[in-house]
Amino acid sequence: MAFIFYKLQKKLSLGYINHFIYMKYTTEIVIKIPLEAFIKKFFNADNMKHWQEDLTSFEHVSGTPGTIGNKMLLNYTIGKRKIALMETITHTNLPHEIHLSYETKGMHNIQRNMFYKTAENDTKWVSENEFIPISFRYRMMLLLMPGAFKKQSEKYLVDFKKFAKNQTSIQNA
Repeated sequence: MAFIFYKLQKKLSLGYINHFIYMKYTTEIVIKIPLEAFIKKFFNADNMKHWQEDLTSFEHVSGTPGTIGNKMLLNYTIGKRKIALMETITHTNLPHEIHLSYETKGMHNIQRNMFYKTAENDTKWVSENEFIPISFRYRMMLLLMPGAFKKQSEKYLVDFKKFAKNQTSIQNA
């Protein structure tokens, strides 16, 4: 098994295993609200429009919301590109963690989200992301613009923090 590891930025790595390019990184943020309030806002699908700027619609597909196997179709418009993601819950231990997988044409994404109660009764959200491109286009994007993926993830964390703490919606920005 061939393995090459590159450290691109703090907590951002690009690797190569058996002819497959992939990328892993971790983002984290502390939000000054209790864990219980955080979970309530985070798991209300209607709130996604307030912190995911490019989200145009979502639709429950199958399963019981919040449980393993639940599927939701998320539609985004980024610039002129329309992207549909199928979100699947792969692991849950609420209120402390939820793991998700996202499938779209050309890319597979695994996201492990952990939620911690801090000593100050705030919430620390740690999100581990792994991107596995399937198409040539996404392989090139990972090689040429690896920081763009992490930057977008960090933006979602910051926008959720603004919404959760201050009720500031990106729709009003």
